[in-house]
Amino acid sequence: MSTLDDWIGQACAALDLPADLIPTDRRDALLDLTRDVAHGVARIAGPLTCYLVGVAVGRGADPEQALATLTALTGTVEQTKE
Repeated sequence: MSTLDDWIGQACAALDLPADLIPTDRRDALLDLTRDVAHGVARIAGPLTCYLVGVAVGRGADPEQALATLTALTGTVEQTKE
């Protein structure tokens, strides 16, 4: 088990969430989104963007759709910076 897996397990337990809440493919998509935002927008925007995905999902948004929407948005932001 990796440090990341250990941390997610501990964080889920502390927040009384199921340990398997973040499937591997969703975890990887969140990490990719964080990287793209940090490099394409601003470093500090990465974790805040993941928080926004979480808020959207908490309000009933489909997790995959929320990720796809913001992933697509990073492409438009990067294009306007060029």
